[in-house]
Amino acid sequence: MNFIDYYEVLGINKNATNDDIKKAYRKLARKYHPDLNPNDKTAHQKFQQINEANEVLSDPEKRKKYDQYGKDWKHAEAFEEARKQQGQHQYAGSAGSGYQGFTEEDMGEGGFSSFFESLFGQGAGRRAGQTKYRGQDYHAELQLTLQQASSTHQQTLTINGKNVRITIPAGIENGQKIKLKNYGSPGVNGGPNGDLYITFSIPDDAHIKRHGNDLYTTVDLDLYTAILGGEVTVNTLNGKVKVKVKPETQNGSKIKLTGKGFPVYKKEGVFGNFLITWSIKIPVNLSDKEKSLFEELSKLKH
Repeated sequence: MNFIDYYEVLGINKNATNDDIKKAYRKLARKYHPDLNPNDKTAHQKFQQINEANEVLSDPEKRKKYDQYGKDWKHAEAFEEARKQQGQHQYAGSAGSGYQGFTEEDMGEGGFSSFFESLFGQGAGRRAGQTKYRGQDYHAELQLTLQQASSTHQQTLTINGKNVRITIPAGIENGQKIKLKNYGSPGVNGGPNGDLYITFSIPDDAHIKRHGNDLYTTVDLDLYTAILGGEVTVNTLNGKVKVKVKPETQNGSKIKLTGKGFPVYKKEGVFGNFLITWSIKIPVNLSDKEKSLFEELSKLKH
């Protein structure tokens, strides 16, 4: 197994903070995402390495093992157990000698199996080499628009060089995580694959905000319609709808369109509400005649 320097993959140093790791991962993931490089196999491979590096370095426990054991970090627990056994053997053989531990150099170029062979004999090395280990999990972020998240649809992801089509249910939450079983790193010695965890990022629309299953928007309303009432056209995620405006509508007042909001996750035909806040605009650049009419209205009120 060739050693991959995860720090080098992300372009950071070993003193990088969690924020440094997150920023580097997001920048590179956007650059090498398969959707942006559909015919570039090198980009696909790079994208997998970026996900693998982020999965390890963003997890404090895994990062600690990786820093200590390098390419054999997945076998850290086995190393620790071997350390204890060697210490016990040495202590039993010579009570005064003590145990001095081992370093990565002690394992030699053969890594895990060679280390066990040197410690307990060739048979132990073979047994250790035959042990099945589960592959590591992958973690990825998938960004959707609010429009995309409002309807059930399919997307194709490239995982380990294979195209995998997943169905994304309508109503999925921002920050929600799903698991694709066995789509992580391959296992060692025939062990099971790891899993792939996808976290969804769903930013608000420029004009429509989401809170739970309810949607919120602010609509400009001219003064005349606000005073006299009428009808305006409002943009929703599912197209334009005509909304009636009551006479003498006040600035900042709200109306609710029941059942016109966001679909409820995995509940067919169930939706939240769509809430509109009216923002009344005062007319500008009035003509002399318009000013005169407003003056007459003002006199009527006094």
